[in-house]
Amino acid sequence: MTHDQHVILAILLVAPILLTQSIFLFLDAKKKGAYAWFWGLWALIQFPWPSIFYYFFVVRPYRKKS
Repeated sequence: MTHDQHVILAILLVAPILLTQSIFLFLDAKKKGAYAWFWGLWALIQFPWPSIFYYFFVVRPYRKKS
């Protein structure tokens, strides 16, 4: 495989993960009123740190309120 083929393969493997994470965080943050655009955009950039931080800064405090 050439370098270009490796790059295309990497993009095809990583893009669905980032897109799924971004959509999930955006929708959940919107439901909880927690800066949905910030979480959605950050989740498009990297994996898995946005999900980990989202759990500690949004999900846990939201559960403690309920």
